[in-house]
Amino acid sequence: MSDELRNDAPADDAAVYVISVAAEISGLHPQTLRQYDKLGLVSPSRTEGRNRRYSLRDIALLRAVQKLVGEGINHAGIKRIIELESAMANMALEVAQLRIEVDALLDANPPKQLARRKRTEVIVYKADK
Repeated sequence: MSDELRNDAPADDAAVYVISVAAEISGLHPQTLRQYDKLGLVSPSRTEGRNRRYSLRDIALLRAVQKLVGEGINHAGIKRIIELESAMANMALEVAQLRIEVDALLDANPPKQLARRKRTEVIVYKADK
């Protein structure tokens, strides 16, 4: 793929799709998208005129919500799953950043070797009976 094509493509979180297009891409009815927005499951960006604009990330989330609904999970459970997955992703990013910091600190300050003890021979005495 050339750089020109890559630069023209919107980012995954760019809010560019109106509700009818998002519904078509996700395979859901526009009213379902409105309901998910009202329930706080998938909340797209809004224009100044308060029109919904969905991103590719929103559409992927719509598909994930629909899959969970198909598995019989209620909306409250789905909302909790989304919150926990988001928290887990944030923690994974934080752990990755901390690992980078620890690696940089270890490179700048290598751990010192502990002084090794001189090995001494262990003598075991047998008790004479």
